[in-house]
Amino acid sequence: MGMFNVFDVAGSAMNAQTVRLNTISSNLANADSVSGNPDQVYKAKNPVFETLLKQELGNNSVGVQVKEIMESNAPPLIRYEPNHPLADAQGNVYSANINTIEEMANMMSASRNYQNNVEVFNTSKQLLMQTINMGR
Repeated sequence: MGMFNVFDVAGSAMNAQTVRLNTISSNLANADSVSGNPDQVYKAKNPVFETLLKQELGNNSVGVQVKEIMESNAPPLIRYEPNHPLADAQGNVYSANINTIEEMANMMSASRNYQNNVEVFNTSKQLLMQTINMGR
């Protein structure tokens, strides 16, 4: 693995964490959404990451990418609110299966991962610049 591959790894990890932050933001924005039908309520989304290590045709690509964004299989939360305009015949409304505390912890983790990759990127750049300056 060459020195320049560090930039590929850090850059792809930053892109993956950006997708993670966006899905967390979407989950938090829809945490209070409700529906009268359990099939139509918002379901939490989570990205699935995949590592890359390809050495085909001299193309050494490494890093991480988002394989897919999956919806949660957890059932929606059921609340009995017969006066709610979206209540079904039994008086239930269904809300998103999102735990806001868990989402905030995930957001902090994704933000820190992003910051760590920025530091890797900047440190590698500084090391390369110092190496170039040694030859002067």
